[in-house]
Amino acid sequence: MAVGSSNSFDLVVLGAGTGGYAAAFRASQLGLRVALVDQGKIGGTCLHRGCIPTKALLESAAVAERMRHAADFGIGGFGELAVDYAKVAQRRDMVVNRMWKGLSSLVKKYNVTWVEGRGRLDGAHKVRVTGADGNEVVLEATDVILATGSRAKSLPGITPDGERIVTSDDVLKRGTLPGSVIVIGAGAVGVEFASFYHDMGAAVTLLEYLPTVVPLEDRDVSRELERSFTRRGIRVMTSARFDAASVVTSGDGVRLTVGPDGGQAEDLGAEILLVAAGRATNVEDVGLETTTAEVDRGIVRVDGLMRTREPHLYAIGDIVGGLQLAHTAAHEGIIAAHVIAGEADVHPMDYVRQPRATYCRPEIASVGLTEQQCEAQGIPVKIGKIPFQAVGKAIIGGEYEGFAKVIGHAETDQTLGVHLIGPHATDLIGEASVAMHLEAAPWEIGSATHAHPTLSEILGEAAMAVDGRSINF
Repeated sequence: MAVGSSNSFDLVVLGAGTGGYAAAFRASQLGLRVALVDQGKIGGTCLHRGCIPTKALLESAAVAERMRHAADFGIGGFGELAVDYAKVAQRRDMVVNRMWKGLSSLVKKYNVTWVEGRGRLDGAHKVRVTGADGNEVVLEATDVILATGSRAKSLPGITPDGERIVTSDDVLKRGTLPGSVIVIGAGAVGVEFASFYHDMGAAVTLLEYLPTVVPLEDRDVSRELERSFTRRGIRVMTSARFDAASVVTSGDGVRLTVGPDGGQAEDLGAEILLVAAGRATNVEDVGLETTTAEVDRGIVRVDGLMRTREPHLYAIGDIVGGLQLAHTAAHEGIIAAHVIAGEADVHPMDYVRQPRATYCRPEIASVGLTEQQCEAQGIPVKIGKIPFQAVGKAIIGGEYEGFAKVIGHAETDQTLGVHLIGPHATDLIGEASVAMHLEAAPWEIGSATHAHPTLSEILGEAAMAVDGRSINF
């Protein structure tokens, strides 16, 4: 669409994912004239091909799993549980559409100029936007934020076909449920889909090249998740090795030869092979070569205030590396907006204090350092760890596997990390995130009253346990 009588802006944001629109909205709130550019719908990967549709599917899976145990709560008479995957997919799309409409209305509310088309940098102060009709408009800006995001990637020698070999993008387009799945990669995306497909009734095999699942999490969390998956019937193979040449597709499925590192290989088959091997940054053909910004192996280098080496050009989100999480991208965008608006004392980005959330069952959430990171840095620690079985609300809800783990500095009493695996862990991590932001010590977290009976008690108990003062365990 046309941008109006003037194509000059204080800020142009190229990319309308979570980081991009957060930056644009905050910059407008700070009094800047802002244009937001994207060739797709506002919301980007997170809303349309990632966070939101995935979690909508996982919510349906959680309902199905809870219904299987309804009799445990004295509720029956449902007969055999049936999954109508077409309706599951319809609900997924409804959630996405509703949120997209809400975001679209915020563009107007915050008086941000929406420019639809493929944008490309032309130096640090111009963005050329080519619309679907082939027409081009040139936007001039005092500052530019690059927020072009990332895309699903595969492994060398494995080419997704969207049918038998799929990525997470392909899964979110499907309207049918496979009977069996092999998932390659046990990071956040891999374990979420492994959990989802299992709870929907599919046979699942999860393969991970590294020695542990969710390898970036605390080792106790990784061990607990593998035990949980195995108890549920998900086959987990860590240190998995296979030759891409062994991957063969046919009309009814896909096969590959795989085995543990140094162990006996075997032939595995499934209806689909889901490759959850991470993401590739969208830094090609966005005009970075017309600037002095530094790009290193697909990552745009920035400082703590999201500034590139090119004055007035900022970069945020997946393209700068970091944690590649939607809420982290939003935080990066907000930092950049405040710097561009000329505010003093803007805090630099701190990735250690960014919360992480994984929505498999049981859920995983964390903030701060893991125990192994503390060991690697030579930091003396004291640890409190409480199982969810010690919390009344978890027993009431019928979901009580997992634990909360609080890591404190043995000498300074600083809270170094909080790690959760269990029911509603992704909601509970908010308290820990605030505590670390405010530099609360474990004893301060534990001394705050936690309502009873609630799941939040797990954090209070684990924090008190750091000093051996847990009340209920």
